[in-house]
Formats: sequence, C-alpha cells, structure tokens
Amino acid sequence: MALQATPYKVQLNITDTDLGVYENVRMTVARHPSETEQRLAARILAYALWYQERLAFGRGLSDVDEAALWHKSLDDRIEHWIEVGQPDSERLIWCSRRAEKVSLLAYGNTKVWASKQLPAVAGLKNLNIATLPVDELDALAANLGRTIDWGVMISDGVLYVSDGEAQHELALEWLQGER
Repeated sequence: MALQATPYKVQLNITDTDLGVYENVRMTVARHPSETEQRLAARILAYALWYQERLAFGRGLSDVDEAALWHKSLDDRIEHWIEVGQPDSERLIWCSRRAEKVSLLAYGNTKVWASKQLPAVAGLKNLNIATLPVDELDALAANLGRTIDWGVMISDGVLYVSDGEAQHELALEWLQGER
C-alpha cells in the first residue's frame, strides 16, 4: 500500500518590503511521504519569496513534469517555474526551456552541488538561484506542526520568519541572477 501525503494547514502573513507585497494567505500544503521537513519549509519560504496571486504548488516529487511551485498565465503558459533543493543541471536546463523565468531556492550543503552544477547553467539568462542558510533552515523546520502559522518579512534580501516561538533570520545568498 502506498503512503499518503500529509496535509499541513499553513497561514502566512507575508510582508515583502522589497517588492511592496503585503498579503495574508491561508492554504493547505501536502507533504510527500519522502519529503523532509527542511524541503517542506523551503517550499513554503519559496512561496513567500516569489508570491504572486496565481502562484500554486505543483505535484513536485510526485510528478517530475511539474515544478515545486509555478505561476501560470491565464492561457496556461508557465511564466515562473520554481524549484526547491539541489536539482542537477539537466533538470534546470529542461525547466528553463518550459518557462519564461526559472528560480531555484537551494538548501543543504550547496558548495559541492554548486561547483558541479553551476558551470553548466551559467549561460541561462532566465535562471535565478538563491541558497538558504543550513542552520537557520534546520532550526525553522525542527518540529513542524501540522498547523503552520508564520509571519514572513522580506527586507533587503533577508527573510525574517516568526513562528510564534522564535524569530529566524535567513539571509539569502544569490549564486546566479536575482529575485
């Protein structure tokens, strides 16, 4: 019998002073059985970082032809494809051919990954890559409850996340492009 996805109720209060976005969003996010808490937290942070009205979660791990998140136009063109994690260069090239803009929010030990993958994608003009700090993401993802209520403030490229118990400061490092 296949394992089922675990639903999480998420409330995000997004305050993005860099882009002038102020939204309060309620949603249900499914966590794939093989997905770590760090990846789930990174997907939610990517949602806040690139928030737009029609931004939606894809099936991600369940369907390799879908993004972790994406923004589609009204005529179903993929305007913004968002990946999370450490995909290989072939995946990033494949994504860049299907969308006007591709963004990657990488996390974990990205130094080795970046040295192997970035040279192959350096010529992609529609690709932007940012990394999350490991320790801060781990602290944020530790003991995630099934109900997540985060206040996310984005200012000068830093994500300040309040989870009700602590304030987490996640400074993004841009490896390629910009937001």
